[in-house]
This record gives sequence, C-alpha cells and structure tokens, in this order.
Amino acid sequence: MTTTAAPVTKAVGASHVRVEGRDKVTGVARYSGEVPFADLAHGWLVLSTVARGRVRSVESEPVLAMPGVLAVLHHGNAMPVDADFVMPHLNVKPDPAVALFQSDRVAHVGWPVALVVAETSEQAREAAESLVVHYEQEPHDIAFSADRSDAHPVAGLGGPGLTEKGDMEAELAASTAVVDEEYTTPQEHHNPLEPHATTARWDGGRLEVVDSNQGSVLIADLLAKLFSLDQASVRVRTETVGGGFGSKGAIGVHQVAAVMAATLVQRPVRVVLTRRQMFSLNGYRSRTIQRLRLGADVDGRLRALDHRALSMTSTGYEYVEAASSISRVMYDADAHRTANEVVRLDVPSPQFLRAPGEASGAFALESALDELAEKCGIDPIELRVRNEPDRGPVSGYPFSSRNLVDCFREGARRFGWADRDPRPAIRGDGRWLLGTGTAASSYNVVAAPSTCAVTAEADGTFTVRIAASDIGTGARTAITQLAADALHVAPDQVRVQIGDSDFGPAAPSGASMGTRSWAWAIKAAAEELLKRLHPGATIPPEGVMVRSDTTAAVVALAQQEPKERHTFGAQFAEVAVDPATGEVRVRRMLGVFAAGQIVNPLTARSQFIGGMIWGISMALHEEATLDPATGGLVGADLAGYHFAANADVPAIEAYWVDDPDPDDPVGIKGIGEVGNVGAAAAIANAVWHATGVRHRHLPIRPDRVLTVGAPSA
Repeated sequence: MTTTAAPVTKAVGASHVRVEGRDKVTGVARYSGEVPFADLAHGWLVLSTVARGRVRSVESEPVLAMPGVLAVLHHGNAMPVDADFVMPHLNVKPDPAVALFQSDRVAHVGWPVALVVAETSEQAREAAESLVVHYEQEPHDIAFSADRSDAHPVAGLGGPGLTEKGDMEAELAASTAVVDEEYTTPQEHHNPLEPHATTARWDGGRLEVVDSNQGSVLIADLLAKLFSLDQASVRVRTETVGGGFGSKGAIGVHQVAAVMAATLVQRPVRVVLTRRQMFSLNGYRSRTIQRLRLGADVDGRLRALDHRALSMTSTGYEYVEAASSISRVMYDADAHRTANEVVRLDVPSPQFLRAPGEASGAFALESALDELAEKCGIDPIELRVRNEPDRGPVSGYPFSSRNLVDCFREGARRFGWADRDPRPAIRGDGRWLLGTGTAASSYNVVAAPSTCAVTAEADGTFTVRIAASDIGTGARTAITQLAADALHVAPDQVRVQIGDSDFGPAAPSGASMGTRSWAWAIKAAAEELLKRLHPGATIPPEGVMVRSDTTAAVVALAQQEPKERHTFGAQFAEVAVDPATGEVRVRRMLGVFAAGQIVNPLTARSQFIGGMIWGISMALHEEATLDPATGGLVGADLAGYHFAANADVPAIEAYWVDDPDPDDPVGIKGIGEVGNVGAAAAIANAVWHATGVRHRHLPIRPDRVLTVGAPSA
C-alpha cells in the first residue's frame, strides 16, 4: 500500500462511544474468570478464623479423599517464595500475606491458611469448607484510638510523615477565629463488580497468567520476583476488567495461590475470590482519626493550619492513609503543620482506594473550613478564595496551573449559590429540612514511563499495542482517540490491543496516571512512525512498526523547574433531612473541575459523576465495622456493607473549565480520583446547613442524626 495524507477531524475532545461497548453489553467481552482453558482445575482458599496466633495442624487427609480433590496446599508443603523485595512503583515491600503459606503465623482474621485444588469449583469449595484447621490462638489488638502511644509518622506516596513551619501555638493564640475539632472516617472497601480472578498455567517452561488487574506488566514483574523467575518467562494477560479502584493494583494472595497450584498439579488452575474473601484479602481504605486546628484573622485569612491524620495498618505492612497530605496543597498559613501517622494492629493490610488519602483528608479539611467560615461570618466560597495560595504551601513550588477559583465561580453560577441564605436550619419542604454545601477537591498529577508499539498495516489501518489496563473507565476508547489524532487518521482506522505484559512496560491504571502516561508513549511512537511514512511510501505486507519509550521524557520533565501539578475541583450538594427519622437524602449534586485536556467528554463525565456517587456512599452509607471479640469484620458481604443504590443517586451534573498547562507535553492530568475527593465534605456541609448540627463522623447515618439532634421542621 502507498500512503496518502488527508485532513481528519480531531478526535480528542469529542465525545466518542466506547469502542468495546457492544462487546460488553452482548456478553462477548470476557472477564478473567471466563477465559476457557483445557483441563482447568480450580483452587479455593481457606481463611483463618482467629485474629492472631499459629496454625497447629491442617487435617488434609480426609479432604484429599473427597471427590475431585487434587491437592491441599498449606504452610507444611507449599513451594518457597521470596517476598523480600521492594515494589518499584510503591517503594515498599509487598504485603507479607503474599508470602503465601511460608509460615504457620496468623496475622488477622481472614489470613490465608490453605488452598484446596479440585476438578471443579464446587468440589473445591465443598472440600475447603470441610477442611479442619487447628490454631494456637493469641490475644489480638484491634483497638484504634487517637491516644495510642505507639502511633508514629510514616512517609508514603503522600510525601513525608511530618511537615511543619512557623509557631503553631503563637499563631493560634493570635487568631480571631479558631476551629479545633476531631473528624473520623470509617473503614471502606473497594467492592468492584468483578471479583478478583486469576488463572495460571505453565506453557513450554513459561508462566502464563490470565488475571484481572490494573497493570499486567506490574503483576508480571512482581510474580517474577516472588517466584525467582526471569521476567521474560512470565506473561500476564488482562482482557477485560470489571472495576478495581486500587484493589487490583498490586500483587495479591489469589495470584500467588494460582501459580503455586498450577506448578504443583501441572495443569491450569483458576482461583476466584468470593465477595467475603475480598473483604480481608484485597485491601481497604483505613479508618482515620483527624484533628484539625485552624486559626484565622477577622477577615478569614489563615494564620494557623494543623492537620494530624491517624490511620491503622497491619502488623506486617506499614501502609499510611495520607489524609493530611491534601492540606499540603490546598491552603497556606503562617504556621502550617501536617502529620500522617499510623498504628499497627492485628488487621488486614489497607491498600489504595480511589483517591487514597485525599478523599478522607478532604472530608476533615473542607468540613473544618466550613466551620471556620461560619465563625468568621464569611461565605464558604469567599473564605476559600481569600486563602488561595500562589505557591505550594509546603513545597514552595509554583503551581503548573491552579484554576480552583474558576471552578467555584462556574459551579456557584450553575448551582444558584448566590440565592443561598447562609443561615442554617431555616429552609424546609414539608417534613424535610433543606441545605446546601460546597467543598474543594484536588489530586496529584503524575506520569510513569511507558512504551508503545504502533504499526502501519498494509490495509491502511494502524494497530496500537500498549500494556494499558481498562478497568471500566473507557481507556480503550481514549487510547483510540489519542492514537487517531497522533496519526492524523479517523478513530475507525485504529485498532487497539492492551492488557498484555508482552507489549512492554507501561504505567498501570491507577493514581490517575494511566491516560496521561500512555498518551506520551502513543504520541512519541506515532510521530516517529509518520516520519518513516512520508507521502508515497510503500507499506509492506507485514506492516511498519515503531516502538517508543518515554522513560527519558518523564525523567527530563522531573528534572525541570519543580512545580506543583494537580487537578482541582469544586463540588456542590443539596440535601434534605427528615428530623423525625434521621434520614438524609441528597437531592442534587454538581461538580466543576480543572483537569487539563479532557480526552473524551462522554466517558469523562461518567468518571466525574461516578466519583460523586461514591461520595454519596462515603458520606451516608459506607462503613465496615470490626468486632472487638473476634477481630473480624461484621457483615463482610454486600448485604451488610451498604453503599449508594439507584434510589440514592439524584440528578448529578459534571462540568469542567479550561485548564491549560503550557509546560505539559500532553496537557492531560487524569480524572479518575478527583471526582471523589470533595464530594462527602460537600454533603456533610449541606447537612449542617439544613439542620444547624455539624456531623464530624462518617457516615451520617439516621441514628447519628437523631443522636446529635436536629431542630424540628
């Protein structure tokens, strides 16, 4: 074929239906638990029923005699693994739980103690439920409180454990208005619609894994390290993912179990977690206790900001829910202190959950700002505008762009904020008290080195291969649009293949970095390919392929003048509260965001709205409760763990403002997290406006509304 050039309408910035939409709604798309394999066996995990202690014995012989059972793996017979390595994307060692069956120690309720492998999943489950395990039980500690003497600062992805400047006590004493309150958020769980599922098999000396994850290259790399394999001998494929939210972003017990079992029985083995197992094996958002101390002048200018966030972690994995980190970005003060602390307990390890740190931190910070606005007699939006920093409050770096004020102004116009009476508990609608609230949101902008291969095919189309992961966000569609524009062709001339570690290193789908990182690699490969395909060039039958690697470009950007790079947003909510029953209903929500270049308005709006729906869940419903007696969760299933359903979701609107960054190579910031950040705070602030009563502890359940009291309508 001979190449020709033709003008094409720009794809990026235009709404485009999902390229995989038809496959999903017709059932053609295959999730990891549905990919067929010949001679497939099934593994079922057995989890500890005690919170701390040792496994004394595993009575496997009766189970091995059951129909279809092939093997029982436990600490007495499992193959060795090496978990003594640092995960490069997190700079921490993996959760000790992935050192599967390497010890008789039990670290928490739901700790994996055995795996039953059988011909069918039904046989595996029956045998697993029949397996008798004897324990030597020890006293456990799950007591989480603000006065724990063993709490200590921990650095994480949110930065150092502690930052401070200025004389905090002096500035608080000199302030006209002071807020000093404690806010708490509960343990929350991911619960993606698709359970975690892995199938492992050996093929000609090479390990092949079909898995539901947020980064196939990442999982392949970690499996290679864990089993001491050459990286080239591990391949991880991910066809379709039904949600992740952070829980599929790191190596998990089910993946290790599948590889162990496949190695032992020498046939493909599939391990699919139950919903109950997911509550203890795949992380969660840790509980937090946060103390906010704010001091301001009479005009509302902050003199003091002190944000201490305490979260819980497991005894073997020091994960920190960096809730105070959002205060390092949002507002400055003469005295500024933030602390992210943890306490180690006999609980499963927490993990990243959508907007980790920022969502829980924004609830506390933005609630405290609302309380300060009330004390100062200043409109909540105006207070935030008066405290807009021009540089990073902690870093001192300039912002690459910061259009938060534009978000508030546009949101206020669309929401009708100017008509709001600031006095609380005066608006009513029959038995309901009505109120409105707002909050700011932000999330860090990052990029990771990625590779991409683009092939010009002889039939005039292009094939893009990149180890991206579409976890339900529309990544395939965004990649198609980005590639079409980079190649100056229409989207229907582009075929996209993703989710295969053999395609080479690429950023995982997490931390809002996916599309931004992949766009660099796609753009670089396309530009180099077009140089080769000069007008009149002939494409051979095998096509012409170019591979890019953005490692140098990402490093070069990091070496430029340091800047604070973030998305921002303003969220608004109207609620109705029934003072007789304590019921809280969100009537409408609106969010306006500054998030760089929006690739696909259709899927972007979906992401923003989904984040705000999660905010409704966070504010009013989600809460996992530990039983002090057993150390385990109460109601670890979707019957006992409440979240927003269709009836809870009102009319929700999402918009965005122009947010250019002239120094950014692609202009994309990422939107997966920011929609979730300020939503719960906006709802909580609206509940205060409706009732005149401040709720500082999530979720705002009916019993809490009735306990703290609300005036009659």
